[in-house]
Amino acid sequence: MKMKAGCSQLKPVVFILIFNLCFYASYQLTELQVCKRCNGTVLNDTKVGQFCFLSDGRVDGRCCFRNDNTTNPEHIIGLDLSNCSLSHVEDLQGASTVLIIDLSLNPIVNISDTAFQGFTELNYIILPEAIVCPGGNVSWDKVEISKGTRLCEGQKNMCNQTGHLSTNCPLNSLCAPYGPGFFECSCAENYYGYKCLRQGGQQHCKVFSPNNLWIAPV
Repeated sequence: MKMKAGCSQLKPVVFILIFNLCFYASYQLTELQVCKRCNGTVLNDTKVGQFCFLSDGRVDGRCCFRNDNTTNPEHIIGLDLSNCSLSHVEDLQGASTVLIIDLSLNPIVNISDTAFQGFTELNYIILPEAIVCPGGNVSWDKVEISKGTRLCEGQKNMCNQTGHLSTNCPLNSLCAPYGPGFFECSCAENYYGYKCLRQGGQQHCKVFSPNNLWIAPV
């Protein structure tokens, strides 16, 4: 009986371990797919290459990786997809930790509105001149056009008061940045439900709000 009880207690632990391993492997695969989006590698004389060198990063394909400390796994800080014959930009979620992206020299005709949702660290993006900065110019501290490219620098905080009550979010909710032009509203403690109107629950639902438009939680 003791042996059975011990095995029974181990099952949840084993399940969690397997789940974590599968999730991490899936995350690594997504990163690899982004880095191999097109042939070639990050060159030293490019913006991403220079940034990677100054950041003591490691180049792998079109990505620059860095390990910030001993507790965090290595992650992407730079992504160079310039001259990759891209006409659309949609799924780049494997690079959501990136600080700089180069999408110049591409025949881009459309960038998905949600392509950079969750890219809270993105601080510098290089685009073809005709492409508008993600979230619009109001989402960036500085926008420049030079030599056929558009430079978007300094992602703005759409909340103004991160982690505090904000007029961008409904009453009883907190606001946090969620990428260029986006912010995230989460219910304050003891509030839950649609627009955080219900009180006394333990659920802290989160919703994503592009351009001040409230979206109902799932």
